[in-house]
Amino acid sequence: MRWALIGASTIAAQYMIRALRAEGGEIVRVVSASAERGAAFAATHAIPLSGASVEEAVADPDVDAVYISTTNEKHLPQALAAIAAGKYVLCEKPLAMSIADAGSMVRAAEKRGVVFATNHHLRCSGSHRAVQSLIRDGRIGRVLSLRLHHAVHLPENLQGWRINSPAAGGGVIPDITVHDADVVRFLTGEDPKTVVARMAASGLGQGVEDSVMSAWTMPSGAMVMSHESFTHPFAGTGLEVHGTEGSIFARGVMTQNPVGEIELVTAAGREPVAYDPHDLYGEAVRRFHAAVAGHGGPAATGWDGVKSLAVALAVREAALTGAAVDVDYGGAK
Repeated sequence: MRWALIGASTIAAQYMIRALRAEGGEIVRVVSASAERGAAFAATHAIPLSGASVEEAVADPDVDAVYISTTNEKHLPQALAAIAAGKYVLCEKPLAMSIADAGSMVRAAEKRGVVFATNHHLRCSGSHRAVQSLIRDGRIGRVLSLRLHHAVHLPENLQGWRINSPAAGGGVIPDITVHDADVVRFLTGEDPKTVVARMAASGLGQGVEDSVMSAWTMPSGAMVMSHESFTHPFAGTGLEVHGTEGSIFARGVMTQNPVGEIELVTAAGREPVAYDPHDLYGEAVRRFHAAVAGHGGPAATGWDGVKSLAVALAVREAALTGAAVDVDYGGAK
């Protein structure tokens, strides 16, 4: 499959170029708002063509699919342009700035008949799949609660708009809470129902939040506690799932790399849990290529991206208002 990168981004450079090529993809061009940056990026990563025009890129008959990793407010027009041109789309999260916009992207892809996927990498990790299997196999009984620890330090090279631009979709909620929403949905098979939250600017945020804590209720009655931050360099990440017959402790697994440890605790004792440490992004690309070939769906569909955004927006609304907020999925499937 021949790809165009829309966005000369850090994630493309550090993860996606390698993943696309490892899974048999050919990257034929890159688009950047800065022609100079795009040309330098193309030279560094051996990409034949670069330019500043999305329209030119999606009109190229040598492009089959696009990977969108620009700032959040640009996703909608760029995705719609690619879809209109009949290109398959893998889009970074959050899909858009609103549920209406995100839904319009997915519906446009359905109408055009092209695969549209959300790049939710965590559900592609061997560790998260192992946790999901433990839950599905009944190893901990009925799920009572989940705790997600995703407070990290945002590296200086990634700060920029993420800490100072509401217009570009900055803030820890659209950046990390949206991931955790997808993790909870993936592990439990349920859509969060109601949320309460508090957020703050604790050292980095300028006009946007850099830390948030929230509690969610699930249709089954299970409860979720979630903590995301850009300002916690030593906190570590992880998730816990507690049930009537046991608990799962997954430490260091809220990451872009195949690392971390999982432990199952039951009345029988403590048991380390092995998992396949494959490349998360490579798995996402593999599933995307298979979906285009007609073999199943992508790892995270467009509707998965709509729903994770809905939870994140509800968390922000709850933090702003101080009220419990019902998650509005906007008719998402």
